[in-house]
Amino acid sequence: MLRLSKKLCYSLLLLLALPLPLQAGKRLEKATFAGGCFWCMEAPFEKLPGVKAVISGYSGGKTQNPTYKEVSSGRTGHLEVVQVEYDPQQVSYERLLDVFWRQIDPTDQGGQFVDRGQQYTTAIFYHSQGQRSQAQASLAALDKSGRYAKKIVTPILAAQPFYPAEEYHQDYYKENPIRYKYYRHRSGRDQFLKATWKKTAIDSETELRQRLTALQYKVVRKNGTEPAFRNEYWDNKEAGIYVDIVSGDPLFSSTDKYKSGTGWPSFTRPLEAKAIKEVKDRRLWSVRTEVRGIKGDSHLGHVFGDGPGPTGLRYCINSAALRFVVKEKLIEEGYGEYLPLFER
Repeated sequence: MLRLSKKLCYSLLLLLALPLPLQAGKRLEKATFAGGCFWCMEAPFEKLPGVKAVISGYSGGKTQNPTYKEVSSGRTGHLEVVQVEYDPQQVSYERLLDVFWRQIDPTDQGGQFVDRGQQYTTAIFYHSQGQRSQAQASLAALDKSGRYAKKIVTPILAAQPFYPAEEYHQDYYKENPIRYKYYRHRSGRDQFLKATWKKTAIDSETELRQRLTALQYKVVRKNGTEPAFRNEYWDNKEAGIYVDIVSGDPLFSSTDKYKSGTGWPSFTRPLEAKAIKEVKDRRLWSVRTEVRGIKGDSHLGHVFGDGPGPTGLRYCINSAALRFVVKEKLIEEGYGEYLPLFER
């Protein structure tokens, strides 16, 4: 079967001037973000449900069809960007904005981390007035949150011609995983993001409503319970850790996960006991022990005394309260200290 590259697919769309395909009855939309090195910006968007393609490229400059060498010289005025094609019925532009902010240092005017120069600065390129308004509101909320000591300088600009980067830049994190991980860690990006998003204030309720799905918000903020056997992680067998979807705190490990038959993710013990608290739950005409995340005060689930050894406990946790970080991405996402768990 002939396999077309992302670059070729996108070039064909440009040449034929065809509208983007329909998905679930609605046209796909575009979002364009500059976040420094585009290698580091593809993966966070590609893993989102509803995102159909993420293409590395160049935008914002004064010449047509620039090459990487020309852009990296700083003479063309282009920025390294990623163009995201997404189904707005499955993922909102607000969610894309949230992911964008969590990948960058928006206070840096001279580049991003180890990459210096105008071509590595940040920007949001809007494709509609609706995107512009949402981007402005998102920036204002982030600035007001006090997360950064310095002023946010990321500009919000009208979309300009987009030129796909050379083929060897596309999906670099997949095609060259060792070099990518080494570069990303040495760049200082992971360290900055971990310090900024794990050791600062929890998102406001408005931010949480925008970032979480309706079910996730219901579980963590309304003490809800998701359906058994119809949730994301009840039967997940991959190696990795489960973190609090509100705070990002590490909570449980796949090494302590077991098949309980209940239809919810079950663990024999927490990964970090200091990240959770246990409180009496007197709802439903009984007394149970509720498990909550300390930093985000998020409802996680309950703990029972009918588990297997060595603890005899069953931490019955809602998938909607968790985010799973696969073993291969622990370093990339700032949880590298837990990698030894899976190397024994």
